Amino acid sequence: MKLRALIPTSLAVALLALSGCGSDQNASEPAPDPAAVDTATPADPSPAAEPTTSATDLKGIGVEGELGEEPQVEVPTPFGVDETLNRVVIPGDGTTVSAGGFVTVHYVGINGRTGEKFDDSWSRGEPAQFALDQVVPGFAKGLTGQQVGSRVVIAMPGEDGYDASGGNPQAGIELGDTLVFVVDITDAPLERAEGDPVPPREGLPTVDFEGDTPKVTIPAGQEAPTELIVQPLIQGKGAPVQPTDAITARYQAVLWKDGLVVEDTYGAAAETQLLSALIPAWQEGLKDKPVGSRLLIVSPPAQAYPEDPGARNPNPAAGETVVYVVDILHAQAGE
Repeated sequence: MKLRALIPTSLAVALLALSGCGSDQNASEPAPDPAAVDTATPADPSPAAEPTTSATDLKGIGVEGELGEEPQVEVPTPFGVDETLNRVVIPGDGTTVSAGGFVTVHYVGINGRTGEKFDDSWSRGEPAQFALDQVVPGFAKGLTGQQVGSRVVIAMPGEDGYDASGGNPQAGIELGDTLVFVVDITDAPLERAEGDPVPPREGLPTVDFEGDTPKVTIPAGQEAPTELIVQPLIQGKGAPVQPTDAITARYQAVLWKDGLVVEDTYGAAAETQLLSALIPAWQEGLKDKPVGSRLLIVSPPAQAYPEDPGARNPNPAAGETVVYVVDILHAQAGE
């Protein structure tokens, strides 16, 4: 079973400002999918906003307050930009947010035309978590490359905000309105394992890295183990993985019998999945391991990929002992 990129619904916390839902939405109306951006043309679009002078920087936007507390934001109205701009108000020194990656944030959204707040996460009592490829383009442009622990001001023109969905009349957002967000970045996945090296015990496959890609060498002439082996190679310093967590990881899978690489995501985007949906070897091997760890897992067939003679596209690892190298990059409470 491949570790597929899947975003659990419990992690798609309502980022109302980016999904076309204003904070004054009628409670009796069903909330839209917070991870979706509606691109349908509305039957009766809002009238275009009056043109404003486009700003070339964000120095005129005032932001007061401590990191982690809801900021007080002053936007000179009417305010507009021709392209998405950002400004770091408080610099952080944590993990860098990657393009399309997950982030956890607190935020306030202000309409640049009116200066009025139309949404925020603080009033809901918890931050929002989402993937940057699932929100409006301006939000992704403004946060990619920023660091955890930062407070960032983002201003996006209508074309990077709500124009594709005809504005958002419920939130008072018209076609062409510039949206201003003040965002506290509280968490994001690591790019690679980070922690203290752990010397592996003798007799196990060895792992060497060529650039960012692992190379696994199977011990010559040694029989495949019949019990699950979990050997930390790097001991991370993050929170321990819980059985109900959704984990973000990079990994490589190698067959014990001949060293064939059957899966490898080290050269690609990290993948996210509920731990409970993965193969038994991962469920047992990753449980209680701290985020940031790199693990060597040797799984007998019964805990990896059982044989399925009737499969239309049989897994090349089915019925085989599989060696995994796994970087645990993030863990988030799932359902």
